[in-house]
Amino acid sequence: MRKKKHGSADDEASIDMTPMLDIVFIMLIFFIVTTSFVKEKGLDVNRPEDRNTPPPETNKKSLAIRIDENGTIVMNNREVDIRRVVANIQTFLAENNTDSAGIQAHPKAKHGIVVEVMNQTKLAGIDKVSVLVQGQ
Repeated sequence: MRKKKHGSADDEASIDMTPMLDIVFIMLIFFIVTTSFVKEKGLDVNRPEDRNTPPPETNKKSLAIRIDENGTIVMNNREVDIRRVVANIQTFLAENNTDSAGIQAHPKAKHGIVVEVMNQTKLAGIDKVSVLVQGQ
């Protein structure tokens, strides 16, 4: 009797999947463990604490100061001289309870005038000063 070189159709070839599954599970465990120790790079953000404070009063009127391209200072729809900014702000503060001012400067306004108005605003007693730049 001769031996067949190839198996019969009844003898199906099968692949043992156990070693491959072991490798897959080992890789899965490796990736889970290593990703838990990776520290992502980014910015540290100091978030303010929530103190459950009531919202600020909405009836506060903010001081509006406008500086045009020629250096003309306008406060509350009145033209003001650079030397009288402090006095006008103090008058405004006597009539209104506010702690903020907004300076709206034209892009072509000289920065020296804007800085001087900011300084005089702080001298008059307003600590929160915002500077806004108008579009051209």
